[in-house]
Amino acid sequence: MSTEKYETYDVVVVGGGTAGALLASRLSEHPATSVALVEWGPDDRGEERARSLRRWPEMLEGEFDLDYRLEPQERGNAGIRLARMRLLGGCSNANTMITWRPLPADLSEWVAAGASGWEPETVLPYFERLRTTIGPVAEKDRNPYVTDVIAAASEAFDLPVQERWNDGRMDGRVEGTGFFEVGYVPETNQRGATSLDYLHPVMDVRDNLSVLTRLRAERVLLEAGRAEGVLVRGGDGATREIRAAREVVLCCGAVDSPRLLQLSGIGPGAVLEAAGVDVCVDLPGVGENLQDHPEGLAIWEANRTPPSVCASGWDAGALLNLEGDPGQPDVLMHFPVEPWAVHAEAYGAELPERIVSLTPNVAKPASRGRIWITSADPDQPPAIDPRYFTDHEGHDERMLLAGVRAARRIARHEPFASWRLREVFPGPSVRSDAELSEVARATHQTVYHPSGTCRMGADGDPMAVLDPSLRVRGVAGLRVVDASVFPTLTSVNPVGTVMVVAERAADLIHQDLR
Repeated sequence: MSTEKYETYDVVVVGGGTAGALLASRLSEHPATSVALVEWGPDDRGEERARSLRRWPEMLEGEFDLDYRLEPQERGNAGIRLARMRLLGGCSNANTMITWRPLPADLSEWVAAGASGWEPETVLPYFERLRTTIGPVAEKDRNPYVTDVIAAASEAFDLPVQERWNDGRMDGRVEGTGFFEVGYVPETNQRGATSLDYLHPVMDVRDNLSVLTRLRAERVLLEAGRAEGVLVRGGDGATREIRAAREVVLCCGAVDSPRLLQLSGIGPGAVLEAAGVDVCVDLPGVGENLQDHPEGLAIWEANRTPPSVCASGWDAGALLNLEGDPGQPDVLMHFPVEPWAVHAEAYGAELPERIVSLTPNVAKPASRGRIWITSADPDQPPAIDPRYFTDHEGHDERMLLAGVRAARRIARHEPFASWRLREVFPGPSVRSDAELSEVARATHQTVYHPSGTCRMGADGDPMAVLDPSLRVRGVAGLRVVDASVFPTLTSVNPVGTVMVVAERAADLIHQDLR
């Protein structure tokens, strides 16, 4: 744990993950502002598994993973293990760093939901400020098998092959296929974690920045309607207070930010009372509006093993507009080098030694779930219920089936067709909508994109947890900055948008501090 330099800081940032590491670095650029960054897990410096983008699977379900489990699902797969990282850098140290500039259509959707000031013209320039190296997968990392899948997808759907996704053409149609743009350094395969690019260069040299690791925040300290700091617990079990003179900012992610608010007495009154927590602020939207990208799966027996060359193993895919707005994809499909087939096997699929797969996910999920505490004990995991495929219009189920059928269509086209022998999952006998839905919903995976559980919105919206400046309603000096603030989930991988939100939040906080 780093040495504390102050008894009271101007700003206490809770959570040193993707957003928190970036935000603490930006806030401490102003020497007169003292900043404490409080992280539950250890320092990530020296953790070689995190440094290499190819080694991301080694970070999942390991010692840094909180490994949350889901409530029983009415229509989806309850066997999903929802990875969340307890480590400086957070999930930016464990994901594939597929990084998109926020889609203008997604941001316009936020504004329509009450997030004034988050229009594309205001937000998109922040992407250019990111310190993370973001660019196309390098030629040396382009797998020949994946190149063939890209060609087949282009032929199957008459899609353009995109060499650059983040070059400004996203204002119109966003369909296409190709290698993604990724946050990494191609020469070394070094990942673009925010801890690495924002914190490591400054955390030992800025006198106004304290990075405090292995401290778990258990409760926001509230006094007379204001956040005055956080109660933390160290590895020895001892608790103490870290005080904030100006602001407390929660950057704990879409699971743990609403959880910490609820443990602090901020949330739906009935939930808090049932958990034995005194209600300080009855804020019904805390933990509601949970969204995630459910991902389908199609697997074929391969006639040869694809080469292992890659940036991360999940380097390419396709954006498809099957029935919606041409500015927002309905299906985002990934072309993995190594299939992730644990749920198919758990369902009973017998897979041959050599397989290839395509994984379509529902880009704009309409289903909404929730997160809530069941106990006042911080050690008790929260209840997490994404309520997959429960939207009344059946949009998510329809898009899941359309995505699997799109994968089958791609597989019929060359040059991908020359790699496969036969479909082994869902299997050639699974043809009708009812049959395909049963299999696909039982075996879908998460893309690890929980979002929306502390959403921002307009003043008159009773379910909006935050105002458009990311301030918690009913509590002075308290904000949230992470994927939980999204009114709606982005239609593409959200890590780039999380970083952009943190960059904009730094400006909003600086304005108020001045």
